[in-house]
Amino acid sequence: MFLGETIGTAVLILLGGGVVAAVVLKQSKAHAAGWVAIAFGWGFAVMTAVYIAAPLSGAHLNPAVTLGIAIKDGAWSDVPVYLAGQFLGAFLGAVLVWIAYYGHFSATLRDEILVTEARQRPAAAVGGPGPVLGVFSTGPQIRNVWQNLATEIIGTFVLVLAVLTQGLNDEGNGLGALGALITAFVVVGIGLSLGGPTGYAINPARDLGPRIAHALLPMPDKGGSDWSYAWIPVVGPLAGGACAAGLYELAFT
Repeated sequence: MFLGETIGTAVLILLGGGVVAAVVLKQSKAHAAGWVAIAFGWGFAVMTAVYIAAPLSGAHLNPAVTLGIAIKDGAWSDVPVYLAGQFLGAFLGAVLVWIAYYGHFSATLRDEILVTEARQRPAAAVGGPGPVLGVFSTGPQIRNVWQNLATEIIGTFVLVLAVLTQGLNDEGNGLGALGALITAFVVVGIGLSLGGPTGYAINPARDLGPRIAHALLPMPDKGGSDWSYAWIPVVGPLAGGACAAGLYELAFT
């Protein structure tokens, strides 16, 4: 179970973070491919990760999904194991993205320094989002705590409700093969419809694990990891997952 969640979440972040890196980092062949590429890239990342992890753990890959299933089934004993695997996997996946795009991170940060110096403007405030943080974790376009929190709650509510209503695998602990495909398209839909305000974390592990990786990895002039915002993509998705499980219990059982 732990191994399945670790491997699956690492693949999720490797491919999901990888498409963001491909689009935003300088000298990438996919540079400036746009939001649609990112949304579909994350959808395919979910599908691939679920197919890989489902035989081992049921492929939750998301603490909000784990919470929703636990509320639905009343099975809490395995929750810490799932969460540990998800956060470790997310961290490892982010490190793999950094390795794959090592030169592009360097080029992007170097260009950012040159632009900053040419315009004679101060760099990002200490602790605020650095120029490559978006590859690792999410951040809002407009900083409004309640709007940002509400967006994450709503997006995750849709995701977890879709997971619960489409039916779980035969063991009842996660998604089956058809569920992987359906969930992938749900993630694409959420990204296209609700991703604009915050970047749609909809997964606490997906955001916090890579944010920690950003803070620890040796990237000169990488800027801050925006810890003042970091609680929103953790609390919001957990609240959204709990609300989805609550509605499922009221409406579908």
